[in-house]
Amino acid sequence: MARKDPLHFLNVPRRMPRITPAELRIQEFKEITGHYDKDQAGEQAARCIDCGNPYCEWECPVHNYIPHWLRLIEDGRLFEAAELSHKTNSLPEMCGRICPQDRLCEGACTLNDGYGAVTIGSIEKYITDEAFKQGWRPSVEAQPTGKRVAIIGAGPAGLACADVLIRHGVQPVVYDRYSEIGGLLTFGIPPFKLEKDVVRTRREVMEGMGVQFILETEIGRDVALEKLIEDHDAVFMGMGTYDAVTGGFPGEALPNVHPALDYLIGNVRNVEGWAQQGDGFIDLKGKRVVVLGAGDTAMDCNRTAIRHGAASVTCVHRRGEGQLRGSRKEYKNAREEGVQFLFNRQPVTIEEADGQATGVRFMRTRLTADEQGRNRIEAVEGSEEVIEADAVVVAFGFRPDPADWFRDHRITLHEDGRVLAAEHGPYLMQTSNPKVFAGGDMVRGADLVVTAVYEGRQAATGIIDYLGLGAVELPGQQVHYRAAG
Repeated sequence: MARKDPLHFLNVPRRMPRITPAELRIQEFKEITGHYDKDQAGEQAARCIDCGNPYCEWECPVHNYIPHWLRLIEDGRLFEAAELSHKTNSLPEMCGRICPQDRLCEGACTLNDGYGAVTIGSIEKYITDEAFKQGWRPSVEAQPTGKRVAIIGAGPAGLACADVLIRHGVQPVVYDRYSEIGGLLTFGIPPFKLEKDVVRTRREVMEGMGVQFILETEIGRDVALEKLIEDHDAVFMGMGTYDAVTGGFPGEALPNVHPALDYLIGNVRNVEGWAQQGDGFIDLKGKRVVVLGAGDTAMDCNRTAIRHGAASVTCVHRRGEGQLRGSRKEYKNAREEGVQFLFNRQPVTIEEADGQATGVRFMRTRLTADEQGRNRIEAVEGSEEVIEADAVVVAFGFRPDPADWFRDHRITLHEDGRVLAAEHGPYLMQTSNPKVFAGGDMVRGADLVVTAVYEGRQAATGIIDYLGLGAVELPGQQVHYRAAG
């Protein structure tokens, strides 16, 4: 069927939902981007030109059928759009909020070249939010097979694996050490990007589908892996990456130098009124804060400190402005909210007085090329400077932290600690222990939520085949699988 108006994109510009002005949004921890109503969503969806070779779909890690559900929203067929969206993505309402669409689907949109990309992320969020509000729920039509699978980790990979399994008649039992599901969706990502009611709604939906959650339970401490293996037909590991990368320079152990994840988890617990663990809430009100790193986690720390009422927040990156690792949208939001950025500076040491950090000493850097023509960062001699600080947040990223019991159960690792899992047959995402599968950041390395969702879904198909229930090919799975390895 042809578009109602093939030139609609010329007459209707790209319009995002209302975004709360910076001076207001820094006063609270609510999501800053509003919601479309039915007419707004339909109008923006109709801007898609159905270009024939959907670059947006190819660039999406889960290979969403984007033009198809845009057409359904244009036609007002919300429930059909929700069902189609869930065929490729187990957490579309979350990906619609936190995916870096600017460098994925919207970045690849044909209209991004001068006309303004279709607002794919905001429409994706609208579809599931509105469908849930109107009572739609994902269909679970498969008859129970009697098979049970233990899932370790209720983050995006584990939730995606559970979603696919339950839809194919396999009972998933999801274990997590936290008191709420979501992993870093709940405890790491600040509420101004993802309000926690969204995650709670997803839990209610999944429990309604038949997924069982056993929370505040740590495998290896409260329950042994051998017990899971004995009681279940297979095990999926989706524990993510929680070991913070450090800079290796003096002063990182000072009491007012904080790992990014400790800071973010403490903040979420404080905002939600949940009991604190460990050192608890880190209040940076009135402090001069320096954030080291420039990825999405660093942006989350920057914007959280602003909301805490920090006297100043300075984010420092050893590369140039054009080499940011995170979302340009988040960088823009941080700048609007008052974060200062310094580029081409590499930390040398954290200055100390009376057992406390007082600032960070940096050297300027420049981009050069080695003998093979590869880019490398070079420190400029004699360019040292000190940025004063009352608190420093280190946000250099995360790496795998393999449990001691991996070795006991013949789970092979890469040299960097990532779990080795099959990217091809006979069973996708199977580890060297045939009964154990893995996916997400602990296999790929720290990456996007949407890639963890994809790998959790991939693993579910491998598990279903391993259990002798037949080969399953999910929509979007025919696209060549690119696992880290």
